Amino acid sequence: MAKRAVLIGCNYPGTKAELKGCINDVWRMHKCLIEKYGFSDEDITVLIDTDRSYTQPTGKNIRCAISKMVRLAQPGDVLFVHYSGHGTRLPAEIGEDDDTGYDECIVPTDMNLITDEDFRDFVKRVPKGCRITIVSDSCHSGGLIEAAKEQIGDSTKEGGHNSSSGFKNLLNRTVEDTMKSRDIGEKHDLHHWDHSYVKNRSLPLSTLIEMLKLKTGKDDIEIGELRPTLFYIFGEDASPKVKNFVKFVLNKLKHGGGENEGHGGILGLVNNLAEGLLKHMLQIDDNEENENPVEPAEEAYATSTKHNIVDSGILLSGCQTDQTSADASPNGNSDEAYGAFSNAIQAIITGKDVVTNRELILKARKKLHRQGYTQKPGLYCSDNNVDAPFIC
Repeated sequence: MAKRAVLIGCNYPGTKAELKGCINDVWRMHKCLIEKYGFSDEDITVLIDTDRSYTQPTGKNIRCAISKMVRLAQPGDVLFVHYSGHGTRLPAEIGEDDDTGYDECIVPTDMNLITDEDFRDFVKRVPKGCRITIVSDSCHSGGLIEAAKEQIGDSTKEGGHNSSSGFKNLLNRTVEDTMKSRDIGEKHDLHHWDHSYVKNRSLPLSTLIEMLKLKTGKDDIEIGELRPTLFYIFGEDASPKVKNFVKFVLNKLKHGGGENEGHGGILGLVNNLAEGLLKHMLQIDDNEENENPVEPAEEAYATSTKHNIVDSGILLSGCQTDQTSADASPNGNSDEAYGAFSNAIQAIITGKDVVTNRELILKARKKLHRQGYTQKPGLYCSDNNVDAPFIC
């Protein structure tokens, strides 16, 4: 039985998104995996952005590291992923049957977002008889494995999310989300900590747009153009979800869709992004398109996630989908900074030989509440993994 892990820490040094505790979280978990859970150092892949001698946690590198671990897995193996960094979320797309109504995303250092659906695809490829545990100490992390059953938490909307129709409504909802994200989010009652450092691990969409403007040199990126812009920058290295969305947009353009939807329509979404360049990057073959007619608009992009729900994945989220997770240090010293959820996990598993996934989340909730945090960790997995031991 092999034990493999991918540990990801993003402090975003020198940027407006800078955090202090994410790399510390990685090294504490690294030590714990070796000393408590019997992992070998050579089977732990570390991606951090504060030391150039390590693989950098870009979107491509994170996807490659997790994909490689899953590809090498055999029945009975133990797989583990720990992510500490910013999270963000985008409204689910038109016609999409989404548990939470949003695409929850982690934010790699290059801003090449990795979505909840991407994580679901990782889990789907895990061989039968093998489990993968994912700890995400990031904001909006509830539901980060799309379609995983929510066991502890209140992120999932009963009956699924009814997506609003039309890109205009999509843009309106995105604007509302951005305005909420500009606030500090969680209000931490930490007055008993002198000179404490507390920052949430949520990347507001306004900040994401600002950083993408720096990458592209374009000053006119709008909220509704985030997905096309991500593809414009990262091309085939972008999230599969992003690439599918851009293909849908191009099909709409090719077949005359969106011209009557005003500024918030399809044409507004791509705005100044060059349609010809996007087509070239996607290598769209007109002859092939003619042989395979495009489906009606909402059917072409919408995906149902209610079927084929996989049970190989276990997600322990630092908070609910509409909450933020804290990056903190009681002394304001960056050397002692940590993610509040990661710190709680370390305290719990250090003091007990075996702890189940359920016990870990319930104890973490109590610990964080006592410390004055309002974030509520969540557990997402199949019924048979709720009371399984954490990690192995």
